[in-house]
Amino acid sequence: MAMHQSVEYTEATAEVRAVYDDIMATRKTDWINNFWKVLANDPVTLRRTWESIKQIMAPGALDPLIKEMIYIAVSVTNQCPYCVASHTASARNKGMTDAMFHALMAVIGMANETNRLASGYQVEIDEQFKQ
Repeated sequence: MAMHQSVEYTEATAEVRAVYDDIMATRKTDWINNFWKVLANDPVTLRRTWESIKQIMAPGALDPLIKEMIYIAVSVTNQCPYCVASHTASARNKGMTDAMFHALMAVIGMANETNRLASGYQVEIDEQFKQ
């Protein structure tokens, strides 16, 4: 059971509806997912988070699919099932195949393992890796 109520479009204030409308227009969809509905309990956080994610996830130096795959990696590492599901769906919509997903999971698992080993052993950084 969710700790906070979802704010449905029909129950939303004008301020929240404006953000919902922008989300739907930007994503070319006719629905709002639960993440945004829960954030709508705090309209300031809803708007700030939406504006930030809209800017960060827009096309730029990194391809949108690569950004989604990075988001998946961080979400797996942070153990956020909602974000893993949401961004996996988005990555699949942007062209991620099953083979790409499996390769991504392998990289995430290996990176987490070797990160913990390097951290636990307190491995000194090689001079060649320092900038």
